[in-house]
Parts: sequence; C-alpha cells; structure tokens
Amino acid sequence: MHTVVERELELKLVLSPERAIPVPARLTYRTDDPYAVHIAFHIGSENPVNWTFARELLVEGVFRPCGHGDVRVWPTKVDGRSVVLMALSSPDGDALLEAPAPAVSAWLERTLRVVPPGSEAERLGIDGGLAELLAPTTGRADELWLQDPWPSDESNEGGE
Repeated sequence: MHTVVERELELKLVLSPERAIPVPARLTYRTDDPYAVHIAFHIGSENPVNWTFARELLVEGVFRPCGHGDVRVWPTKVDGRSVVLMALSSPDGDALLEAPAPAVSAWLERTLRVVPPGSEAERLGIDGGLAELLAPTTGRADELWLQDPWPSDESNEGGE
C-alpha cells in the first residue's frame, strides 16, 4: 500500500520585481516514488504543467540556497513574509515561483514523517527484488543456462 501526501496552495509566478500572478498548485509526495516531489501548476490550460525533482532539494532549499541547472531553490523574505523561491528552467522557458515557506515546510514535515530521510530505499524494495533475481534456480533453467547458445558452424551437409 502506498501513501500520498498532497497539499493545494497558491504560488506566485514572479514576472518582475513589481509584478507576480497567482498560480494554483498541488504538491504531491508518493511513497512509491520516495525520493521525489511532484508539483502540478494549474496555469489555465487544459493540462497542468508538471515538475518532478528531489525531495531532498526542496527540504534543503527551505533553509539555504541549493540546486543548479534546471531546479534551484532558496529561502528569502518578501514584504516581511518568509517564502521559498523556485527557479525552474526547461527548453520551453524559465519560471521563478514564490511559495509560502510555512505551508511548504508543513507539507515537507508530513512527507518526512511518512518516509524519514535515509529510509527511502526501503520503500523501493530493491533489496528484495535483487535477492529474487539473483536467487539460484534449479532444473530446466540451469540446463538452458549451460547449453551452448550458438550451435557449431560445422555441418555434415554438403558432402564431406
């Protein structure tokens, strides 16, 4: 069974230092994808714009600047309010989004209670899958493994 932790909130798309527009968003964390956070931005089109990046990046970005490349996150104050800024870059363009730090922090706290840092790999079941894959087999499978997959090119056909 997988757990989902979601939070609807309004972000601001920063267009300039003086202008920002509201963007409804949904933060989603799923225990079947324990390293990632998913953000769906509802921008008035038929389909939301979806971004996925490391939960660890968002956790760190609440406290200090982090990330590089496509996703950068850092805390700051705007008009006395604590916010988290997310700079997102893609081939389709760049966006600077502002999120209320208390709401993001509370949501992250919930995700960390569900899957504590360092325990993500346990959720993936990789160890069990590898053990099953590498378990010795008996019978027909061993016979197939030991057979020569390429029969000899030597042939008695053609009149030797």
